[in-house]
Amino acid sequence: MDISIHSTFLPQTDPEASLAFYRDVLGFEVRNDVGYNGLRWITVGPRSQPGTSIVLYPPQATPGLTDDEKRSIAEMMAKGSFAMILFASPDLEATFQKLQAADAEIAQEPTDQPYGVRDCAVRDPAGNMIRIQQAR
Repeated sequence: MDISIHSTFLPQTDPEASLAFYRDVLGFEVRNDVGYNGLRWITVGPRSQPGTSIVLYPPQATPGLTDDEKRSIAEMMAKGSFAMILFASPDLEATFQKLQAADAEIAQEPTDQPYGVRDCAVRDPAGNMIRIQQAR
């Protein structure tokens, strides 16, 4: 089989804040921005990887969710435990400095992890955990 990662979904609660973070702070390009019934789905991705995208979606638009499930998702997002994504950077220290300068919410400074990687962690405006590893 020849399978590649095309896109993944991360929830967003504020499209403008998410757009500013992924476009302006992380430097991703905006590939699509679709509105429907007052909600927005924004597709972003690294300029150097045109075939890989992240769709920032409104979780309340997920079909079949009960009100209790929507509340649970909102609570988990607020704690940063609902969604996570891992990125890599060729220069973790420089990337971290840029995140700090942009007032990103820092969850962990660059650290040598016991499982063999050096990484840091930030949260996006929706609370999603983003870990950035030193590229090998």
